[in-house]
Parts: sequence; structure tokens; C-alpha cells
Amino acid sequence: MASPCIDVCRFDEETGWCLGCGMTRKDKKHWKKEKERRPEIRAALPGRLEALAAAGQRTGKAAKKKG
Repeated sequence: MASPCIDVCRFDEETGWCLGCGMTRKDKKHWKKEKERRPEIRAALPGRLEALAAAGQRTGKAAKKKG
């Protein structure tokens, strides 16, 4: 299973979610070391990105642009 990371790696201060992919720093560690957790992690990401966007954050590739 390919990583959802898109090399943005900017994190929301309140949630700790990456603005690019939605993973937390812990999720990223688990992704590398605990392959059995990947489906669980991936399933959480769309909802996180939707919540960040609803809160006015730029998400996905648009999060690379500051401002």
C-alpha cells in the first residue's frame, strides 16, 4: 500500500494533522513500522482533510503555499 504522504509536511497546531495528507507524526511512524495499521490510518485521512478544509485550512498540494 503506497503512502498517502505528498511531501507537504505542515501540521495543524490544534489537531496535529498534516495539511497535506492528514496523518499525524505518530501515524507516519506507524505507517513505516506497523504495516497492519495502514488501512486504519488511511481510512481516517479523508475525514481529517475535510475537517481541516471546513476550518479554513488549505489542504493537499494547496497547503504547500503559505498564506
